[in-house]
Amino acid sequence: MAFVYRTLFFIIGLTILSFGISMTIKANLGTGAWDALNVGLSKTVGLTPGSWVVIVGIIMIFLNASLVKRRPDFAAIITLLITGVLIDFWLLRVFDTMIVTGYVKQVGVFLLGMVALSFGLAVYLQPRFPLIPIDNFMMALRERFNLNLMAAKTLGEVIALSAAFIFKGPIGIGTLIVTFAIGPLIQLFYPSCEKLYNKLLTSAR
Repeated sequence: MAFVYRTLFFIIGLTILSFGISMTIKANLGTGAWDALNVGLSKTVGLTPGSWVVIVGIIMIFLNASLVKRRPDFAAIITLLITGVLIDFWLLRVFDTMIVTGYVKQVGVFLLGMVALSFGLAVYLQPRFPLIPIDNFMMALRERFNLNLMAAKTLGEVIALSAAFIFKGPIGIGTLIVTFAIGPLIQLFYPSCEKLYNKLLTSAR
């Protein structure tokens, strides 16, 4: 039963996370750096944003392994595949024809996306299944270059933003908001999600 709860938290978390990412993209105010890169690659090279989540993620798996001089975390490919499929599901199936017009509506959709993105992250982190490689990139940079978390996070975002700029990704005011607001929002949701997760695991024993 414990494994069922772990799996549910993982899948539900990724579903909410991918919904949040899709909303920030649809709001057209700028997305998180990595999402901007995936959308930019989709527009300039081809394939879907979800496909680029998988491709960029696989590249990151090998980059992370190289940074910390350990074997690649191939189990993370499962997480990538689920996330990529879910992002394409929201963007290309559910909200394919959705066009957000007007600044007030854009802000509303963007804020909904940012809250959902943060909450989904707080949920999907609970079972400690393999993480999305970009979430491990910060830890790899920290270990390799002996940086603190804030410096490692900032370096990772700068790298992603630079690549997103090259591929003409949707960079805007929303990008800055996501960069600085996601951490505090995750911290807001994480304790409640952790408490519920531990309570369910305890009841399953």
